[in-house]
Amino acid sequence: MDMRTLGSSGLQIAPIVLGGNVFGWTADEATSFQLLDAFVDAGFNAIDTADSYSRWAPGNRGGESETIIGKWLASSRKRDKVVLATKVGWDLGDGRKGLAKDYILEAVEGSLRRLKTDRIDLYQSHVDDHEAPMEETLWAYDQLIRQGKVRAIGASNHEAERLKTALSISERESLPRYESLQPKYNLYDRDAFEGDLENLCLEENVGVICYYGLAAGFLTGKYRSAADFGKSARGQGMSTYLNARGLRILAALDKVSGELGGTPAQVALAWLIARPSVTAPIVSATSLDQLRDILGAARLTLGSEAIAALDDASA
Repeated sequence: MDMRTLGSSGLQIAPIVLGGNVFGWTADEATSFQLLDAFVDAGFNAIDTADSYSRWAPGNRGGESETIIGKWLASSRKRDKVVLATKVGWDLGDGRKGLAKDYILEAVEGSLRRLKTDRIDLYQSHVDDHEAPMEETLWAYDQLIRQGKVRAIGASNHEAERLKTALSISERESLPRYESLQPKYNLYDRDAFEGDLENLCLEENVGVICYYGLAAGFLTGKYRSAADFGKSARGQGMSTYLNARGLRILAALDKVSGELGGTPAQVALAWLIARPSVTAPIVSATSLDQLRDILGAARLTLGSEAIAALDDASA
């Protein structure tokens, strides 16, 4: 397996990260265990979740994904085979949100308890907080790293100027720095990351583990008309992508996947994996068949012509 270093953290991860957002939502506990076992047994190692997953599902309060992963870690005894990433800061209701020091120090204990572990490999600021001073946030992370509860920190959903400021504070104050960024990025959603944010990550050696690598499933090719929206819980969101540009991207994926003997999903992920700024895309699955298809992307090599065709179609 081609392991990649995440920023300057020393953490080594495989080129695909398993997203835990579906655990406790569209994947029940038994299915989640099967997916986690298959993922690690195939040689992959990085698992991403958050304390807020999956609060949006009816009857859930948040923490369901961490709880399932914790039960799996305890029963499988595979903790040492896993790079475990979770997040803090999303609005959980009742004032539980943000990146203030006291809140981070409280929230991490809940995540550690649910995950049934004594350390989090990558602890991420889930969303930027303009009210909490950045120095305070980084001091909280510094304390957790010193205590051995966290190994490295990352940022999610941060704009270029804010990430740049955080990196400058870390250097000036000798505080831990964000070693990774988690942006929304895929063949369709390119504008928010490419440009200033991508350039900053390359210049500062910030690892990138992008989410929505398959545009919530659109880039698998299974949503080609409004009649397909009922195929999954995310189907109604496909109207955002189902337009002339989206269909052009699907056509390019069909062509490249046909030439390489892969699937559209594999090609879409291979495009991300080949991008110099990307350490690994995050992708979730709700069945073993989906997972096997996704993992096949790590074995697919795109030539310059294929990359150029995908670039042009998605421009």
